[in-house]
Amino acid sequence: MGDLGGKVAIVTGAGAGLGREEALQLARQGARVVVNDIPAARERAQAVVDAIKGIGSEAVAVFGDCADTADAGRLFRTAIETFGDVNIVVNNAGFTRDKTLYGMTDEEFDSVVRVHLRGHFVNMRNAAQYWREKAKSGPVYGRLVSTSSEAMLFAAPGQPNYAPAKAGIVSLAIGAAALLQKLGVTSNVILPRARTAMTENMPHAHLFAAPATGFDVFSPANVAPMVGYLASPSAAHISGEVFVVWGNRVTIVQRPRLDVFYDNPQGGQWTIEGLHTTLAGYFTAAHKPVVDGYAVPPQ
Repeated sequence: MGDLGGKVAIVTGAGAGLGREEALQLARQGARVVVNDIPAARERAQAVVDAIKGIGSEAVAVFGDCADTADAGRLFRTAIETFGDVNIVVNNAGFTRDKTLYGMTDEEFDSVVRVHLRGHFVNMRNAAQYWREKAKSGPVYGRLVSTSSEAMLFAAPGQPNYAPAKAGIVSLAIGAAALLQKLGVTSNVILPRARTAMTENMPHAHLFAAPATGFDVFSPANVAPMVGYLASPSAAHISGEVFVVWGNRVTIVQRPRLDVFYDNPQGGQWTIEGLHTTLAGYFTAAHKPVVDGYAVPPQ
């Protein structure tokens, strides 16, 4: 179970944190791994390649901007030229520039959305095009694993760039799942809670600190087995799903449902008065219009 012998995986942002652990996890399962990161992370990425080789698998590092079409194309071509195929794409790369809506600049918004959302898009597009073409001559093995965040659920007020980008990733991945299912390709999303470079500057960063003893709840290594499972043959029937992953817990995020509705009892178009009378039964005085649902539980 979980055997990825002979498979080829691309992991973006694999020089450190979650990406590093995911690359190592896939390698332990037998995959040959293309470790992608920015040029500034060259030494860290090469260290991941060396670690993968140390456990008996194969790896190569490719440096570039995950959201740049040319760089993403070179990444994909290198995987095929080096290992002959691409079977798994884990989109992980990202960064934050947190500010409230009051003070965020265009560049701070665009740069974060670009790396997260466009970075997912260009690599998913390359994989989808490759698998569609390959499927013309026989079965393909394809797995997409995207990385979103609980910020997309709770719309953190200090992240008007990051949270919408992460919401877009979920929509993109679920759409890809519907498109690619006829090829036998799966597409799923993880929402990890882990100690990474992005958590270091968060207001509650201290909650992510490693404990002196006992289980390290927020170690990024805790997230990696879920990625390995979704990439494996055992998860071939799981697609279009979203999972919160952290510590020793996996939470399945339920798909949105249209389960509360009201029809105009008078028939025809609603009036303002009719809407107020009807909806007042749902939006009572106890209703909270703003809910800060994102809270990191104590260790």
